Amino acid sequence: MDIDALPFSQACENNKQPILEVLQNELQGFKHVLEIGSGTGQHSVYFAPGLPEIQWQTSDVTSNHRHIAAWYHAYPAPNLSLPLAFDLAYDSVPINSQSVNSNIAKPYDAIFTANTLHIISWALVEKLFALAGDALPVDGKLIVYGPFNEHGNYTSAGNQRFDAMLRQGNSDSGIRHKEDIVNLANMHHLTLSRTYAMPANNQLLVFQKY
Repeated sequence: MDIDALPFSQACENNKQPILEVLQNELQGFKHVLEIGSGTGQHSVYFAPGLPEIQWQTSDVTSNHRHIAAWYHAYPAPNLSLPLAFDLAYDSVPINSQSVNSNIAKPYDAIFTANTLHIISWALVEKLFALAGDALPVDGKLIVYGPFNEHGNYTSAGNQRFDAMLRQGNSDSGIRHKEDIVNLANMHHLTLSRTYAMPANNQLLVFQKY
C-alpha cells in the first residue's frame, strides 16, 4: 500500500490526538461506537487502536467507502470495522456488523461524528439527532466535533470566513448555533453533558441520552 496515495485530510491530522484524548475519557466502559460520516477514514484508524475495548464501526455514503477501506487496509485493527452504507437522507441507523445477534435493536452505546453538522443541511441535522435519540440506549452518548457559533456570534474571524465560504458553495450548509443544537438534542432526550474546547476554534459536544 502506497501511504502517500491514501486520501488525506489535514484537518483530521491536526485534530485526531485532541479528539482521541476526549474519547478515551468519555467512552470508558463503552463497547460499540458508530462513526457517522467517516470521510477519508483517517480518524477511524487512529481512534480504534487508542480505544482497544471498543468496536469502532465506520459508516458513510457508499461513494466514500473506497477511501475508508483504503485506510482500513493500510492500518488494520482488530476492533475496527469496514464501513456500512449510511445516507442520512434515506437510511435508518445501520446494524452493527459486529453484533452477534443481528436482531439487536440498539447495538450502539455511542455515536460519534466529526465535521458534519456544518456540511449537511439543517433538515439532515434534525434527522441525525432524531436517529441518535432513537438508536441510543439510556446513558448512551452522541459526541459531535466541529465549529459552532455561541450566543448568536462567531467564535473567531476564521470561523466567520469559513461560514461564508460554506454558504457560498451551498446555501444549506453553514456553522450551526450551539443553542439550536442543544435545543434540538433536548427534543430527542439528549442532554449536553460536557463541552470541550478544541483546536482551530472547534468544540466537541458530548450529549447523553436520558
